[in-house]
Amino acid sequence: MMQHEIYITPEMAMVDGKALNHKEKGAALLTELYRAHIGDYPKFFKMDTLCKLGFVASELLLQAEGAPRFEPRENRAVVFFNRNASLQADTVYQATIKDPENFFPSPAAFVYTLPNIVTGEIAIRNKYFGETSFIVMDEKNEKIMARELQNAFQDPMTKSILGGWLDCTDENHFEAKLSLIFKS
Repeated sequence: MMQHEIYITPEMAMVDGKALNHKEKGAALLTELYRAHIGDYPKFFKMDTLCKLGFVASELLLQAEGAPRFEPRENRAVVFFNRNASLQADTVYQATIKDPENFFPSPAAFVYTLPNIVTGEIAIRNKYFGETSFIVMDEKNEKIMARELQNAFQDPMTKSILGGWLDCTDENHFEAKLSLIFKS
């Protein structure tokens, strides 16, 4: 049973079908949403675009839920899907190591070269101790996503899931469609 949903693209953000006011587009939209609605997690500015997208989307979704925050929970899972893994961050990191004459590996870029970093950021911030998964697929497939979300409920501890589609190809091309799903 889905209770809340968020949808973010480079042009807009909607929570439970209601558009959020904003002026910016692309990566600047994520920063505007962060400053207007969150603003208390300075690590945001070190994140890659995929992580910023997931962080902002999850924060807005959890605000819509209105439940107590930052208390340990073993019964909430975080399960995301996408097609491009962490390709945007991988490309940035690759640029730091491709030239042997100008070799400067960046730990700041390297830390975001795995898509599951975003699930970890969300779980750590919210003290979720349930399953965290990031599943990379050939294409967006609602049937497979629904099946995997149902599979997450096989764990008797799991009562709710913050999950859905979270994809990014670069700073100005991304999509988040996340939901809070509760065991029926």
